Order: sequence, then structure tokens, then C-alpha cells
Amino acid sequence: MTIAFQNSLFDVPGATATLEPLAGTVRRIILQDGAWLDLRPAWVANSDELFERLVDRVTWKADSRQMYDRVVAVPRLVSWFGSPQSFPDPLLREAVIALNDYYDAPREQVFETAGLCFYRTGDDSVAWHGDRVGRAIERDTMVAIASVGAERTLSVRPRGGGEVQRFPLGHGDLIVMGGSCQRTHEHAILKTKQAVGPRISVQFRPRWSRSAGGHD
Repeated sequence: MTIAFQNSLFDVPGATATLEPLAGTVRRIILQDGAWLDLRPAWVANSDELFERLVDRVTWKADSRQMYDRVVAVPRLVSWFGSPQSFPDPLLREAVIALNDYYDAPREQVFETAGLCFYRTGDDSVAWHGDRVGRAIERDTMVAIASVGAERTLSVRPRGGGEVQRFPLGHGDLIVMGGSCQRTHEHAILKTKQAVGPRISVQFRPRWSRSAGGHD
């Protein structure tokens, strides 16, 4: 697949994508009701190279879902991988190891799967939601999202309404939603009429069934 996008100004031309350290570089934002967000800008260095590899190597598919009395197309391309051994790129396997080392999570929160979403234009989006597994369980969960390609804004708000916080993510940025976030808050990638380039998000999660996850 060939796709045009605006390269990052911080990438070294021709350099291979690598992971930067997490220790001492992650900023935590405390939300309401036991929820939190961790931010690590530019975690993936030379991330455009990873973006291009994923565009080419991933088998992308157009998904659909039941919406009331009709089936509608999901406004983005998706792919899902159930174990690090099946991940489409070795850097994603390195990312899972780095995240699990950093968070030293209990067994039920260990990152094991990767869901990928390809937002091609500003018309591709995902509506307000919390990953559905978060509403089905009482324990805390974590979802880590690495973004490559152009920036898109991840919006976060308390469930039921409230102040919306907006986080532009792209070019290797990492955000981790933890604590009660999936139960007490919603997040979205909203449509935009602005001229935006393509973005791929990689969502690392514990081993949940695919039907229980979300896409960001």
C-alpha cells in the first residue's frame, strides 16, 4: 500500500525506528475516581519508519458492526494480534516487553495483545467509549496506545459528561490509560474537517477476547 503523509521533523532520514527509555520520562495525570493517564511523548524514535512498515506488513481489513437495525462500516481499518509471537513487527514485541518491565503489572494486567487501527483521513474516527471489558469487571485495567504517523487528538472525559481533556498523539507518542479509566471515563478519536495525515494506533492490552476490546 502506498500512502502519502507528512514526515516528522524530528526523525533522522533513513534511520530505523527504536524505543526510547520509559523510566524517568513518563508524566502521570490523575483523573477522577481512581483513573489516571501516563504520557510519554516520542517514545518511538524515528517512528515514521515504523509507520511505513506497518502500512506494508499488516493485513488491514474494513470491519463492520450492527447499529440498531442495520450494519454499518467501521470508519477505520483494523487488525488484531493475540500474542507477541504473532505481532507484525519485532519492535511491537519489544514494546510489550518494555511496557511490562516498566509497569511490573499483576498477572491480569500484563500486556499481551495488540489491536491496530489505521486512520486514513479526518473522516476516520471512533466514537466515545470505554473498552467494554472495563465495564464488565471491577478490577483496574491498563490500555497502552502507541501512535505513529500524523497526529490525531485523543479526547477523554468522565463517563456521563464533564470536562473534556484532549491529547494530540502521533509520531511515536505513548499514552497509557490505567486505574479505573475504562469504567469511569470515555475516550474518542473524533472526526475532523482539518487536513490531517494518516495515523496508526497500536493498542496493547491484557488478554481479553477481541469482542471485549475497543479501538483507539
